[in-house]
Amino acid sequence: MWEGQGRGGSLAFVALDDYPFRRITGLPPYVFSIINDLKVDARRAGHDVIDLGFGNPDIPSPEIAVEKLAEAARNSRNHRYSSSKGIPKLRQAVADHYRRRFNVELDPDQEVVTTIGAKEGLSHLMWVLLGPGDSAVVPTPSYPIHIYAPLFAGAEVQQVRLDGGRDFLEGCIDAFKSQWPRPRVIVCSFPHNPTTQCVDLAWMTRLVEFARENEVVLVHDFAYSDTAFDGYQPPSVLQVPGAKDCSVELFTLTKSFSMAGWRAGFLVGNARVVQALTKLKSYLDYGTFQPIQIAATVTLNEAYDYPKQVNEVYSSRRDALCDAMDRAGWVIERPKGTMFVWAPVPEPYREMGSLEFSKMLITEANLAVSPGVGFGLGGEGYVRFALIENEQRIAQAARNVRRALPELA
Repeated sequence: MWEGQGRGGSLAFVALDDYPFRRITGLPPYVFSIINDLKVDARRAGHDVIDLGFGNPDIPSPEIAVEKLAEAARNSRNHRYSSSKGIPKLRQAVADHYRRRFNVELDPDQEVVTTIGAKEGLSHLMWVLLGPGDSAVVPTPSYPIHIYAPLFAGAEVQQVRLDGGRDFLEGCIDAFKSQWPRPRVIVCSFPHNPTTQCVDLAWMTRLVEFARENEVVLVHDFAYSDTAFDGYQPPSVLQVPGAKDCSVELFTLTKSFSMAGWRAGFLVGNARVVQALTKLKSYLDYGTFQPIQIAATVTLNEAYDYPKQVNEVYSSRRDALCDAMDRAGWVIERPKGTMFVWAPVPEPYREMGSLEFSKMLITEANLAVSPGVGFGLGGEGYVRFALIENEQRIAQAARNVRRALPELA
């Protein structure tokens, strides 16, 4: 900041050491960065750290997506600003995907808008749904942006615990009974990150009915729409009759098509909510780079079976991890969905807490995982494994754990 005249008539600069930055002031330390820094230091020291922490997909994107991206990028007409709401063919491809995959009809002009990934979409969506004095109901533990996006909008968050087998819908009912004014938004995501909890269509129907009865907007982050095992099929909230009256859903190509870095996401569902986000985005961005939108369109239209290939890889890795850890004495429940495994800290080490335990795994076992405490209330006592290494590396991780944790049974 500049303040008054300094020596020689020049302006003097005042340091910003005590400047009150907005929105980030109340953010807690990002515990995942602690683990990441330890991982980096260990690798610099020559240790072979197996990274099962950050959920960054390692499976290649579809070849057709890569080819179409390169082709479209060579066309200089695609180097201009694009459309913040998404090019028409891409929005139509999303509508076609929902019809083919979930038997859900969407109007591509009114009920679909592209987002620069689900995190951007959710964050800006909260800006149009919430403000100071409002509140949202969010499960906890949870993917951090689900908890903090409403806070960034100036709203309060009612965190509903998912641990201990508690039903999220029951927690929503309790929150609505105990708070005034009533929450305006319910944020959820099933299959759930990090707990891997899954729901069926009957359960989702009850949640939609509750949202309609209480005039609340239901926001479902469907990141793991195709990442499910053992015959389980995750339901879209829009499969529920009448869901469009109160519900929107975030869908991306990140996990299903292993296109994390492409930032190709979408908000679909209730037309008024979708159009509200569309209007806000028209002030904020010019859309994803058009060659990415073109490649995403072709991928949805021509590689719609690719999620099955991706899913087979995650299923195999899930089995490899759970089997190997079982042999090492760390018994872990097999998830039915997501690309993660949510594991209780073994009893002999539980008093350490998830952060210290995760730090020990890096220093003693050359293994990086995510501490549960970083996912909010209810996350303590757990760690999250990301299925982002092959079966051989996973087996090595389990051998390292067995050597590093002698008190395992």
